[in-house]
Amino acid sequence: MLVNFCVDPKIAQRRLPPHFRPKLHNGFAVAGICLIRLEQMRPKPLPSFLGLGSENAAHRMAVVWDEPAGGIGEGVFVVRRDTNSVINTVAGGKLFPGEYHIADFEVKDSGQDIDFKMKSRDGEASVRLRARIGNTLPAASQFTDLATASDFFESGSLGYSATRDNRRLEGMILKTKTWRIEPLEVGEVYSSYFADERMFPAGSIYFDSALLMRNIEHEWQSAPDLHL
Repeated sequence: MLVNFCVDPKIAQRRLPPHFRPKLHNGFAVAGICLIRLEQMRPKPLPSFLGLGSENAAHRMAVVWDEPAGGIGEGVFVVRRDTNSVINTVAGGKLFPGEYHIADFEVKDSGQDIDFKMKSRDGEASVRLRARIGNTLPAASQFTDLATASDFFESGSLGYSATRDNRRLEGMILKTKTWRIEPLEVGEVYSSYFADERMFPAGSIYFDSALLMRNIEHEWQSAPDLHL
């Protein structure tokens, strides 16, 4: 699930490392939470029955940057990753990119209705979402239609994650064999990160839309670290 917020670009820039600028849509920066249920996760040579499952949440922002050889790169900057998997927490940043915080997840999914709760063990992050499968994006969304939203997020396959070393970001590329999204009709949404008015003053951020992707076969591949 992609839970999306529109942010004042000047406020968004303050939350980014110097290398990045917010990727704008209709004059707004686009931030949000990627809520991911991973199934059959394993190194590529292993069979699927040896794979592991986990619930994960990543707070991120769509970004662009100047490439050293010229041109503009684009992707996402991941502020924080949370997971219910001890393996992800221990191995993240070592065996594969992305440092994780351990969190408790409570997820109910009837196929039509979704009730999602997450609270990190360190008390620094919590997320709440109640939604159901919808037919269209919200009328107030900055995305004119589902195809526009799909194109915007599909181009953000390269992600750079914050690490304990403030001078280094870990790179990861998402490779999907299919890409199909559905709109969600949201009844309740909350993120302690985006609700923090010390970082996002009142009026600088608002909920835009939520999107769902199911049964997407994909791979995560390492990308070179970025040194700031």
